[in-house]
Amino acid sequence: MKETLAIDDVRVPAKRKKTLEPAKVQDIANDMLENGQTTPISVRSADDGYVLIEGLHRLEALRALGEATVNVYLVHARLH
Repeated sequence: MKETLAIDDVRVPAKRKKTLEPAKVQDIANDMLENGQTTPISVRSADDGYVLIEGLHRLEALRALGEATVNVYLVHARLH
């Protein structure tokens, strides 16, 4: 189910932040200027908001563009 969340409510795990490629973020940001966000990111609910599962570069591109919200798919992840 697609929803809209505040970008600030989506937490990126430290391990995921290490995979960030600034050039890829810039390319996606340029595309989003023309086409908007065409593919939602995936997040799961957490005690302190939401945790990113997939879509780090899309999320950071929106942040770089100064957007306040992001389209997401809320995934119900099992706890192991």
